[in-house]
Amino acid sequence: MPTVTRWFVKTSFVHLVFALFLGILQTWPGWRATAWFPSYLHLLVFGWLTQLIFGIAIWMLPKFSNEHPRGYDMLNWITYIGLNLGLVLRFVFEPLQGTLSSSWRAGFLVLAAFLQWSSCLVFVAQSWVRVKGR
Repeated sequence: MPTVTRWFVKTSFVHLVFALFLGILQTWPGWRATAWFPSYLHLLVFGWLTQLIFGIAIWMLPKFSNEHPRGYDMLNWITYIGLNLGLVLRFVFEPLQGTLSSSWRAGFLVLAAFLQWSSCLVFVAQSWVRVKGR
């Protein structure tokens, strides 16, 4: 199993544990559940599910070439870092909707969304050439 796949899978499990913990906290009386619900969903969808899919897909899809069987490692790492950095930014700034000025919060949320979106595009570009057929 490639190293980047192990990182994707292990990180996805960490995000799953945090998401489940955040889900439990949302049922706690007095907790601002509505402020944390989007972060909870992002941890589940992008943190756990998407990263698990990306990691296993990098490992299991057909070979890219003999020199680079899993595609270009640097692009796989860029996908990993961008997805997780975007997720962390979203996790930090989404619940702060009422505490920071809207331009700062909006700027960081746009950056987070861009990082996640561009990471997904890099993954699709890497994977597309592996499954398009010859």
